[in-house]
Formats: sequence, structure tokens, C-alpha cells
Amino acid sequence: MSTGLPIEDVIDEIRAALQAGDSLVVTAPPGSGKTTVVPLRLLAESWRRGKIVVLEPRRIATRSAAARMAFLLGEDVGDTVGYVTRNDRRTGPTTAVEVVTEGVLTRRLQRDPSLPGTAAVIFDEIHERNLQTDLGLALALEARAAVRPDLKLIAMSATIAAPELAGLLGGDTAAPVVSADAELHPVDIRWVPLPRRGRLDDHAAGVVRRAIQEAEGDVLVFLPGMGEIRRVQRRLDGVTAHVRILHGSLSAAEQDAAIAPSPPGSRKIVLSTDIAESSLTVEGVRIVVDAGLNRSPQLDTRTGMTRLKTLTASRASADQRAGRAGRLGPGVVYRLWSKLEHGTRRPDIEPEIARVDLAGLALELAAWGAPDPSTLRLPTAPPPRNYAEGVDLLRSLGAVDASGRLTDTGRAMAELPVHPRLARMIVAAGPDAAVACVLAALVDGRDVIRGRPEDVPVDLSLRARLVVDERASYPGSDDRGLDRVRREARDLARRAGVSGPVDPAAAGRALALAYPDRLAVRRGSPGRFQLRTGGRAWVLDTDPLAPEQFLVAADLDGNRREARIRLAASISADDVADRFADEVTTSTALRWVDDRLVARRERKIGGLVLDTSEQRPPPSAEVAGELLTRVTKDELRPLRWTAAARHLVERVAFLHRSLGDPWPDWSQPGLVASAEEWLAPHLTVLSGLDEIAQLDVHRILRAALPYPDAARLDELAPRDLVVPTGRSVPIDYSGEIPAVSVRVQEMFGTAVHPTLGGVPVVLELLSPADRPIQVTSDLAGFWDGSWHDVRKEMAGRYPKHAWPDDPVTADPHRN
Repeated sequence: MSTGLPIEDVIDEIRAALQAGDSLVVTAPPGSGKTTVVPLRLLAESWRRGKIVVLEPRRIATRSAAARMAFLLGEDVGDTVGYVTRNDRRTGPTTAVEVVTEGVLTRRLQRDPSLPGTAAVIFDEIHERNLQTDLGLALALEARAAVRPDLKLIAMSATIAAPELAGLLGGDTAAPVVSADAELHPVDIRWVPLPRRGRLDDHAAGVVRRAIQEAEGDVLVFLPGMGEIRRVQRRLDGVTAHVRILHGSLSAAEQDAAIAPSPPGSRKIVLSTDIAESSLTVEGVRIVVDAGLNRSPQLDTRTGMTRLKTLTASRASADQRAGRAGRLGPGVVYRLWSKLEHGTRRPDIEPEIARVDLAGLALELAAWGAPDPSTLRLPTAPPPRNYAEGVDLLRSLGAVDASGRLTDTGRAMAELPVHPRLARMIVAAGPDAAVACVLAALVDGRDVIRGRPEDVPVDLSLRARLVVDERASYPGSDDRGLDRVRREARDLARRAGVSGPVDPAAAGRALALAYPDRLAVRRGSPGRFQLRTGGRAWVLDTDPLAPEQFLVAADLDGNRREARIRLAASISADDVADRFADEVTTSTALRWVDDRLVARRERKIGGLVLDTSEQRPPPSAEVAGELLTRVTKDELRPLRWTAAARHLVERVAFLHRSLGDPWPDWSQPGLVASAEEWLAPHLTVLSGLDEIAQLDVHRILRAALPYPDAARLDELAPRDLVVPTGRSVPIDYSGEIPAVSVRVQEMFGTAVHPTLGGVPVVLELLSPADRPIQVTSDLAGFWDGSWHDVRKEMAGRYPKHAWPDDPVTADPHRN
């Protein structure tokens, strides 16, 4: 059975290299037949005492390669050639060539590094630099060095840096490199860049219409994603060719229809992502229209989230795509960018390990027993920061301990073919494990509800209900997507040993196990949320989840300031307290609300406030401190200053001014400054500002006077002055010098001016109408001086009262 393909010319070299050693690098142009011919030609080799496992990066390529090899042998898939993917298997007792997807090989190596029953592993299309391929190669190299020295490892690609790869595979001695020369038919490159402000879908559809007029054969169109594919498909309505779609989310039958030859006398247009770039042959293609874009996962290290981003394809990818047009004869390639721009593009594909979330890699290495990636022969070392963040995530999920070793939870997580977040959700969900499997399948794939972002609700529990109830429907729901989720959920449940009914209402409770860092609480208006990490997030205020108090976000758009929530589920306050019981902290802080001191109680998880309550605080030293601060800030005004209290303060302030120590400084600033000494002890039994007004300030201050000097207060600063009539007249201490207001007749008979502490009392002498007639600090001088003028005036005004010439010898009287 000869295929006539160019790879047949070097089969003898390949056989000889593998007879002599255990490693080989094969390079051959697209369409040379390496994927399907090499495994078949190695079946009869003497060293083959087991299966030849062929690793393909995609499920569609896996099925296609197996089908093509079975066709060449004239057999059915599952006989000599079979395949195994995550959710599908076609093998039998006579299968000798097994085409598998990347994760399948990794799982086999993790379970048994000796790979029993496997003679060789072929890493096809290794140039794509998928993380799982790089990991599988590194694990296989270590397994061969430790337990399987006879294991053959072959790396194949159309574009690869062969010397570097040969050195990696061979170790001390580089592996041999066998190259097949295949002259492709000439390809005419035509540059048709997207017009400024033009739309990609309009431009691509226009170029396709032009291409089918200018050239012969079927058309393969490379577009970045399903959205662009659908829009271009609509714009090709009415074209005289069959329009097919090629995408990983489609059913096997739809994918097979896209890659199958066109019916005789007709043409087809295949709208594809980069899935058709390599390892997959689309029959009949002579024209390629290349948008020059691809959608790839990219990690934003500032948010810790990996998102699909639309990027410009490398020059190597563009060459691979162009090669699809030259397999059958002269072809034409229409590139939707300029020749000048082409020269600025990245020459090779960037390794996935350098641009994605590495939590999955860290989990695999921990399961392998090599948490330090530098101990493995990886084609590219992971960025240290990204890898450290992946390990930190595993630690937060309980998958590894402080030293990076796998825990029991991590060991169970490593058995599931999903991101560690989702694996942990399934493993730890307990009675919610069934819905956790559904959620993992929903989050891990394309959204099952299509439409404009503003029209699509974010609720994952709604999607879970659509999965559970096959009779249910929702505008924009994708039946094929729902079927995919059901299959994948069943597969996850089988792997995890999960059974029982699915409860969509438990979605939030389960999701919190996968995304503990994305718990969000509503803040302010509906739709506005705060994440426990401190960032803000939002949904449209019209979304059904907008009024919810708590959400768990499974998908965010990566905006660092205010992320849009794309997928989430609500979670009750009780479930939050239960899920995060070990992390919930309760704190109480005092705060002023107008003139009320309240104790604000907060329950928090990290920086996320779950709930708050306010109540009157009980008396405490902290409360006393707050009250003291407020009272002194308000300069003691909140206290109830009775006349007695004020008079006491003024008397003591006078003594401080006139005598100094030990009399305290009871001026206004002095009282404020010393409040902690005289007032604070009386605040420890209070809980609010309103109670301060009930304090007996006079009693408190009297008790604060220095002992034993306080006993002399009434002597040194008496409340009253006894005047010659025998009446006690209150002394006013509010000024700098004590003062007394008294009718002048009551001071008759007084020759010596009264003093306090050696300071003359200010006398305000009053008329019989109690109006001031003189203010003096020298009564004797007044009698001898201006009294005579005052006497004349007062005698005329108040003739019934006594106005003696010599008041010192006159008798005092009140009236």
C-alpha cells in the first residue's frame, strides 16, 4: 500500500533512526503525509511491542487522523487504528495505533509512568506549542529516563526549530532529524488589507466573493472565532457554493461535512478558526482567505484571569495557512493585511506556557512529584511569576500544602480534566457535587445562551436548569451546546464517582468552592458589587441577578478597575457564612452618627464586608475615650454647666492666677487640656453623649481639687463678701479680678478696701436704683475724692436717701 505522498521517500530513514535510537525529529511540509503515513509504516518494526500512540492537539484532528489511517488500511476506525478523546473512544482489541488528545497522554503518564502496552509516542504538530503537549513531552522524557528506556519518542512538525527540539529529545546526544522535501505547488499571495474603519466580516465576505470569481477550487477562510464565522456566513448568503463551518464546538457530523470533498460539480467555502491550520486536511482547497488573526488564551497577571484575546497570527502560522492552498495544485492566498505589516509580525507561535494561567500545570507537576518545573525538560520554562501565582491559587484551593506537595484534595482534583478551580468545586461539593459537574461543564465551554451581551443574563443557575430539564427553553439557548454540557457533565460525574439529582438552586453554593476569591457583595444600587479582593464588578441593572445581595462570579471581563460579570450565581448569606466560616471575621468599631456614638459591627471576608449593624455601645474604656475626645473637641460644651459649676471654675481659676500651685489651671484651655484627669474617670460608666449632660460637673470638679488645700477654698476664694450691713453679697470671679456689685449705702462705715488673696476686690457701687455710680479698687480714695461730686448729684436725684459728707463715719444701711 503506497500513498505516493512525499513522506514515503524518507520512511527508510525514519525506520533506521528508530532502530538505532529512541528519539527522532521529523520535519515535513504541510500535506506531505507525516501524520497518517509514519505511524502505519512503523507497525511492522521489530521494536514495536505495544501500541503506537499519536498525540494530536485537537479532537477534530484526532478523529480525522484516525479515520484517514483506517481508510488507508481499508478498515473501520477501532480496528488497527483507533482514537481516544476526553469524551469519546473508538478502539478495539486489535488496535495498534491509537490517536489521542493531549490530556489523555498526560493522564496515562500520571497514573503509570511506565506506559504499559505503549511502544512509541508520536507528538504530532509539536510546533503549536500547546501547554499540554509540552507537559506530555516533558513527562514522557522523564518516564523514559526513569522506567522506560525502550520508549520511542518522535516529534513531528511542518515548522519547528529542529536542532533545539533534537537536543531536548536526545539529551546528551541530539536526536536525529529526518526531513522530507515536498515541493508544494506554487501559491500566489495577494495582499488585500482591511480598509481603514472597515469591518472584518464585510471585508472577508467581499474577498471570498472575489476569490471564487478569480480562482478555481474550494475556499478555506481563516477567521478568529465563531462570532466572526457566523457574521461572514450571513454575508455570504446567496453565493454559488456550499458554505460550511469548521469549529471545535460543532458536532462530529458537522465537522466531517466541512472537511469532506465537495460533491462533483460543486464548490464549497469552509469558514474555520485556526483549527484547520495544521494536522487537519480540508479536501479540495485551492484558495485560502486568511484574516491573519487567531483567538488565544492570555493571562492578565494583574487580574490573575486568563481570557481569550484576538491576536495577530505569527508569520509561521500564516505560512502554514498558505500551504493549505498548494496541496493539490497551484493555489491562491488572499491575506487581509498588508505586506508591510507582515514583516512586523512575530516570526513564530508564542508557547502557550508563556501566556496562560499555570495553575493546571502546577497541579500536574505536584501530582508528578516535581513541584519545581526546573527539574523537568520542558521545551520552554514557565514564567516564574505566572507559575508562582498558579501555586498560590492551588494553595488557596487546598490542593497543595505549604511546601508544594499534593494534598488528598489535590490528588482527587488532578484526576479531573478541568481547571483546578472547577476540579476543586467537584471534589469538595459534597451533596452539591452533581450540580458542580454541570457548572464545570458550563464554565469550561462556550456559553449555551447566545446573543448580545446586554440581552444575555449572567445567571449560571438558569443555565443549569436548561441542562437538567431538556424540555425547558430560553431565548437564545443553544441546543447543541446544552447537549455538549450534558455529555461533559456526565463524563465528569463518572470520573468523580458522583451520582444523584442536580439542584440548580445550589449553583452559588457550589461555585464558591471554585471561585472563593470572586465572592461579591452588592454595594449601593442594584448591579453594583464589590469583590472580596477589593475590586469592583457589575452587571446591568436590568439583569435578574442585579438586586441580589451576594454573587459568586465565574467569569469576569478582566477590567482591572470595574470588571463586568459575565457568568455568576447568587448565594445566600447563610451559605456564605457556611462556606467561608473559617475566614469570616467580626469586628466592632465606634463611630459618630451626628451626635450619636454607635458601635458598628462588621462581618468580613478579607476586604469584603458581608453585613453591618449599628447599636448603642455598652460602657467601656474605648467608649470613654471616644466621649472624652468628642467633649474636648467641642471645648466641654456638651457638659451641663450649672451656675454653681461655673462659679467654682471661676474661683479656682482666680486662685491659680493669684496664688499659683497647687491650685489647678481652670481656665477654658486648662480645663480642656486636663479633662483626662478630672473628667475621664466619670465617663467609663457612660455609653453616649446624651448621658454626659446628666453629669454633676460641680461635684466632679469639687472632687478634683487638690487635697488638703481644697479645704481652704472658701477661705481663700469665698463665694460671698459680707458687707457692713451684714448682708452676704455674691462675688463675681468671671473677670481677671473678683468683683462685687453693692449699693453704696451698704459700704458706709468702711475705711479699708476689701481684698482677696492680696488682690483688691473690684467694687461696683450702685445707686438706690441699682445703677452703677462708681467702679473702684480703692474705696478710701473714692471717699476722699470723687465721692463729693457723686454725693451732690445723687442727693438731688434721690433726696430721701442718706448722702453723708463723711461716709466712713456713717452707718451703713440697705435702703
